[in-house]
Amino acid sequence: MTAETKQDSSSAAGLGKQAARGAAWSGVGTIMLRLGSVVVGIVLARILTPDEFGVYAIALTVQGILMTMADLGLSAELIRSKDPERIAPTVATLGVMSGTLLTIVTASSSHQLAALLGNRDAGSAIAVLSFTMLLAGVSLVPYGFMLRRFQQRELFLISLVDLTVSTLTTFVLIAAGFGVVSLAIGRVTAQLVASTLQFVATKRVPRFGLDRTEWRRLLAFSMPIAGANLFAWILLNVDNVIVARIAGATALGYYVLGFNIANWPMSALSQVVRSIALPYVSRVRDGAAALPMLTALVWALALPVGLTLAALAAPLIHVVYGSKWALSVPVLAALGLYGSLRVAFDMFSGYLYARGISRPVLYLQVLSLIALATSMVAATQRWGIVGAAWANVGVSLVLTLPGYLIIVRSTGVKLRELAKACLLPTVAAIPAVAIAVLVGQLFASPLASLLIGGAGAVIVYLAIAGRWLLARLQIARAPVRA
Repeated sequence: MTAETKQDSSSAAGLGKQAARGAAWSGVGTIMLRLGSVVVGIVLARILTPDEFGVYAIALTVQGILMTMADLGLSAELIRSKDPERIAPTVATLGVMSGTLLTIVTASSSHQLAALLGNRDAGSAIAVLSFTMLLAGVSLVPYGFMLRRFQQRELFLISLVDLTVSTLTTFVLIAAGFGVVSLAIGRVTAQLVASTLQFVATKRVPRFGLDRTEWRRLLAFSMPIAGANLFAWILLNVDNVIVARIAGATALGYYVLGFNIANWPMSALSQVVRSIALPYVSRVRDGAAALPMLTALVWALALPVGLTLAALAAPLIHVVYGSKWALSVPVLAALGLYGSLRVAFDMFSGYLYARGISRPVLYLQVLSLIALATSMVAATQRWGIVGAAWANVGVSLVLTLPGYLIIVRSTGVKLRELAKACLLPTVAAIPAVAIAVLVGQLFASPLASLLIGGAGAVIVYLAIAGRWLLARLQIARAPVRA
């Protein structure tokens, strides 16, 4: 038995507390970092034009899609493994190989990719951002161990350094006249620092090797996860590609701004779910019985936030970004519910990966991508960026959600129990959002509408579901048997 396995065994009784503490740090850290990113984004939105914002969005689209492949899905196997130290050198080697290959291919074809996406000006930013894939591959093992050990406090501190370095580097370079590429250089510099700190935090040194008895098994499990992650990222970014090609870079700037606002709280919640669900379900005795409670907790936070963002889209955009971004309002109004569903999907996929089920998730992502691309082309051509936003919602409700429910049911999860667990937060969100809409319309000032409407929604929601939510949190924190 390795030291890591002994540590897991000795902490089994306190798994619930570890997960709760990790979730708390992940939630607080993510919220604070998102707020910091929001402040930086507000400043950038007032410095850059919508066209420049669209150019960088194209570069981020390429980087975000390819970044998932640098991992190869290997971090999931590292997190759930009974003997992670034995497979760590193989994981490290495969991660570096993947990251290096993707960096070379992306950098060498950056201008062609930019032209394919409709704006050659994004080529330089794509080339610079390609180096983040190499860095992600190098730091795959320490990052996986930090997730496995619920080291969310350390991850938060590293992310804080990352944000600081990225922001300072970006603004210095913008002031020096480097333009949009400043954001890309700032991102690479920050990731280099963060990757180094992950090795420091885990007290690890890079170790490489290729265990012939393990690498085939590792890839057999992880490659479908890598594929599913890739298609999940494509699902999140294919709308950017389609909007850029059909409506142009300026329209993409408006669309991305609305998408990013919807993404603020949802990314925070998704980050908590992704960081906790896999290591928690991997070690809890009955994951199928735990899923309804975990999903209900996630849904109780995601649904009211998403719907309230949609209800207060107009005052939020006018207050934060200014009237020049008003065309983003209907985009945000459509994407609120979509963001809530995404958080639930992250919960389902984390549960399935912990159970060793990866291929069905890949197949579902492929089907969802085909459906989304098809519907979005038609919707964007007819209704512009608003049609693109609603295409996300439609595909999620009609295909992706039923698909996940079918897969989790095959693992022994009772859908009736799952629906019952999520009923109260769903019902409570309806009057809360209605209050936000009603109160928000009573005031001519966007700031008053935003503050009073948001406060009204929170009060009504907590009045209905507050005691229920506290009770479920207490259950989640209780010691569990692993």
